[in-house]
Amino acid sequence: MDLHEALTTTGAIREFTDEPVDDATIARVLDVARFAPSGGNRQGWRVIVVKDPTIRATLRDLYLTGWYEYLAQRAAGLTPWSPLADRAIEAAAIETAPDIAAAASPDGFAETLDRAPVLLAVVVDLDALAAVDRDLDRYSFAGAASVYPFAWNLLLAAREERLGGVITTMVIREEASARAALGLADRHALAALLVLGHPVKTFTKLTRAPVSSFTTVDRLDGPSFG
Repeated sequence: MDLHEALTTTGAIREFTDEPVDDATIARVLDVARFAPSGGNRQGWRVIVVKDPTIRATLRDLYLTGWYEYLAQRAAGLTPWSPLADRAIEAAAIETAPDIAAAASPDGFAETLDRAPVLLAVVVDLDALAAVDRDLDRYSFAGAASVYPFAWNLLLAAREERLGGVITTMVIREEASARAALGLADRHALAALLVLGHPVKTFTKLTRAPVSSFTTVDRLDGPSFG
């Protein structure tokens, strides 16, 4: 598979066959993904290959809490947990989460997360992040540039192994419990949970907005580029 094909067909995969993924394959994925860029080449990521059934079940339950709140906000026409959200409207939407949970299929991705072939907890060393926007009066995200390219590399490396997967962040909603389950130190935070496996089906073409819709010249209100 060439680079162009990999970049244009690697979509989020949430449905897997029962075929297991052996440790040697996971090791190859990690070995390729480690060449991702990071600030100062500090490589502040850590990875936990979650195998223990009890820990997996705990992560599933933590995921479900946020997942139903996410769906409730989507049903209300909101962008879930947007930094610019009206918190009162958001809270009202979240109150409907129990109804969403009651109607959910027991066979959904979130409900069966603990049975996924591979669960990788991607952890970041906060001391390794150059969060240059840390002190700005808005939501901080710049430090994430030192960990999420690695998470994306994991998906691309998995694709080379004929695996599919998805980067999820829902468990972060219950960070304290997740930290305890995964044994994280104070300096560490959970950046994502990657779910991998042999896909039931793969993408041959992804749909994205054209370059001209998001690229301009010189200023955000400048002429369209592309």
